[in-house]
Amino acid sequence: MNFVDEMRWRGMIHDMMPGTEEQLNKEMTTAYLGIDPTADSLHIGHLVGVMILKHLQRCGHKPIALVGGATGMIGDPSGKSQERNLLDEATLRHNQEAIKAQLSRLIDFDSDAPNAAVMVNNYDWMKDFSFLEFIRDIGKHITVNYMMAKDSVKKRFNGEGEGMSFTEFTYQLVQGYDFFHLYEAYGCKLQVGGSDQWGNITTGTELIRRKLGKDDAYALTCPLIKKADGTKFGKTESGNVWLDARYTSPYKFYQFWLNVSDEDAKRYICIFTLLNKQTIDNLIAEHEEAPHERKLQKRLAQEITTMIHSAEEYEKAVAASGILFGANAAEALKTIDEQTFLQVFEGVPQYKISAAELAEGVDMLSLCAEKCNIFPSKGELRKLIQGGGVSLNKEKVADPYMVVSSANLIAGKYLLVQKGKKNNYIVIAE
Repeated sequence: MNFVDEMRWRGMIHDMMPGTEEQLNKEMTTAYLGIDPTADSLHIGHLVGVMILKHLQRCGHKPIALVGGATGMIGDPSGKSQERNLLDEATLRHNQEAIKAQLSRLIDFDSDAPNAAVMVNNYDWMKDFSFLEFIRDIGKHITVNYMMAKDSVKKRFNGEGEGMSFTEFTYQLVQGYDFFHLYEAYGCKLQVGGSDQWGNITTGTELIRRKLGKDDAYALTCPLIKKADGTKFGKTESGNVWLDARYTSPYKFYQFWLNVSDEDAKRYICIFTLLNKQTIDNLIAEHEEAPHERKLQKRLAQEITTMIHSAEEYEKAVAASGILFGANAAEALKTIDEQTFLQVFEGVPQYKISAAELAEGVDMLSLCAEKCNIFPSKGELRKLIQGGGVSLNKEKVADPYMVVSSANLIAGKYLLVQKGKKNNYIVIAE
C-alpha cells in the first residue's frame, strides 16, 4: 500500500514538505508522532494522529509514538491562549504507561517485525540536559527571528490571551530537538501531527539541516478535524470523549459516533476506520438512498467501537441502545448486565428499597408513592396508571395494585420505573 495515496483519499493530508512522498516510496521510513501526556487516557481528538501511525505501519513503515514528558512539563502554545498546568514526573510516568496500553490495541509494539512500533518519552533525553548546554548546543542554531515568525507565537504576541512566557516560547526548540534526537538515535526522517504543529515540526527539520547539514528530514500534517457546523470535534456537553472506559463508557462512546451528522459521518468513516475506498463509497451510496436508516453512522460506530473497545462491548452497546429505543426493550432488560444498565441510565434519579421487603412483595402504589416517593401521591399514580402513563421495566403497568417482587429485578438488583416516555427512575434493592 502507498501511504501518501491512502492518506490523500481519506482526506488526511493538510501539508507535506517537498520530498516526503519520494522518501516514503523509496524505503521503510521511521516516522514519529508526539502525544501530550496530560491525562492517563487518550481521547478521540488524539485518534487522527494515532490512525496516521496505524496506516504508516500497515504500509510497511516504522512508527514511533513519542510521549511528551518533557514538553508536557512546558506546555505547547500552539492553538492555546492560556498556559497549561505543569505535571510532576510520577504523574507523567503513570500517564505514559496508560497511553502505551491503549496504543498497543491499535499498533504493533511487540512483534519482531522490522517495522514494529516504538514508544519513547522525551523526558528521558531532556532530563539531564543543563540549561547552559541546551542554549549553547541547540539554541544557537535557531534565530529568534525564525521562532517569532511561527503562527503559534505571532498569535500569542498579538494579544490572544496574556502573552507568552519564555518557557512556552522555547517549546518549539525542545520539540525541534526531539526530532533531531530521533533522527540520530532511530534514523527517524518524518514527523507527523496536526496542522497546528507545522511550525514546531519544521523547526525540527531546520535544526537537523543546520546542525547536521542533512536535508532528508520531512514533515506531514493532517487537517484539524471539525464538525460540519464548524464546532470543535470530540467534545460533548460532558467534556471529552475518552478511549478509556473509566471516563467514557463503551455505550456512550458508541452513541457519540451513532449520533454524528450525515456530513460528518462521510468524513469520519474515511479517517477513523480501516475500511477500503470501495466499501466506503458503497456505504455512502446506500446511505444516500435511505438516510433515515443511518447505515453510515451505524457502520462507523460499529467499526470504531470494536477497534477501541471490543466486539463484545460493541454488541453490549447495541443491546443497550435497544433498551432506550428498540421495540423489544423489555426483553433486552431481562438479559442486560449491571454495568451496561448503569451506563444506559447514568444520571437517572435513584431510590432505594430494602431487598428483604421486596422479597415479600410490594404493590405498585406503595412502592412508588410511599416507599420511594417517585410520585407525590397514590391518587396521582393511580390516575397515571389508568391512563397508560406508567411502565415497570419497560412494560406498561395496567393494575395499580400489581405486586412487585424480587422476581422483577434487573440484574438481581434494579427496577426501572418510567413516567411517560422520557422520565426514568431507578429503584435499587439493597
